[in-house]
Amino acid sequence: MNPSVNTVQRSWGALLVRGVLAIIFGIIVLAIPGIALLALIIVFGAYALIDGVMAVVAAIQERDVLPRWKWLLVEGVVSIILGIVAFVWPGETALILLYIVAAWAIITGVIEVGAAFTTRNWMIGVAGLLSIIFGILLYARPGAGLLSLLWLLGVYAIVFGILFIVHAFQMRSRSNLMSENNRMGGFNA
Repeated sequence: MNPSVNTVQRSWGALLVRGVLAIIFGIIVLAIPGIALLALIIVFGAYALIDGVMAVVAAIQERDVLPRWKWLLVEGVVSIILGIVAFVWPGETALILLYIVAAWAIITGVIEVGAAFTTRNWMIGVAGLLSIIFGILLYARPGAGLLSLLWLLGVYAIVFGILFIVHAFQMRSRSNLMSENNRMGGFNA
């Protein structure tokens, strides 16, 4: 089997997990809007850390196949750093959390838009644009309150997760086609 087929088969699963985690995070935030600030910080920090670690692992695994794997690596490192920041200062105000989330969303969004141009994948670009818009809205309306942040964060995470899941299944389909093509000796029917 072609090494790039193996990489795609591994990668789609990691992308699927990232999408599912984002949706779970979004549902938790929407279902329990009165959640304590500390709990929100812990949930956000855990999500950012897990998402970051998975992005770093995927970037390292795909460095021989992806022409711009460094975009994914940078995104993962930034997510890990912001997740750690959320854990280190758990007692700070909701405004600090708002700015951490806003910075994370904008930085992640810019990196994803850049990756979309280099990989020619519009789904990553859409996710990146949503991240940037979300971050800008948080900076523009800091006084809107934690409840607004919770609802925005929940909806954003669900949409982001859905986009990642769709992309994961697209990757899986391509992997299956590549695998089938390899079994047939490279001939198309």
